[in-house]
Amino acid sequence: MTDFTLILGGARSGKSRLAEARIQALPGHQAPVYLATAQAFDAEMAERIAHHRAQRADAGWRTVEAPLALSDALGAQPPDAPVLIDCLTLWLSNQMLAGADLPAQVDALEHAILARAAPVVAVANEVGLGIVPDNALARRFRDAAGRLNQRLAARAGRVILVTAGLPLALKGGL
Repeated sequence: MTDFTLILGGARSGKSRLAEARIQALPGHQAPVYLATAQAFDAEMAERIAHHRAQRADAGWRTVEAPLALSDALGAQPPDAPVLIDCLTLWLSNQMLAGADLPAQVDALEHAILARAAPVVAVANEVGLGIVPDNALARRFRDAAGRLNQRLAARAGRVILVTAGLPLALKGGL
């Protein structure tokens, strides 16, 4: 069974920091791979991406940009390299904006995760805790994100919820 951890939380909850620390603490693996799904649609996001990329480079990560072809990018990584996916929620948004076949994309992603020999840690936002969105697209996104999180949580050995930087094990311990 694949060593798969799903880390959920709100924006700026500390989920990415926890995911990075978990991967970096693994003994005896190749340099970790950071599969980044963000796209820079404005200058502020481009700056964020550049900042995060520079931080990861200093820490020895190999970054692969995979805003759409995430399952292909995951499958192309060395079999013994641990992989961090950050984040599934942005990837889902990218898929929806591209008009992709969501069920097929989610199937492909699930299979790519489960096919890995090395550990995989995936980060996703928990978007279902707020008010019901006021438009159809936002409601469709919230629902799709909830379904994606549930599906992958069912397959993960560990599921961790992070709030205010504090991890809470929902499945499989910390």
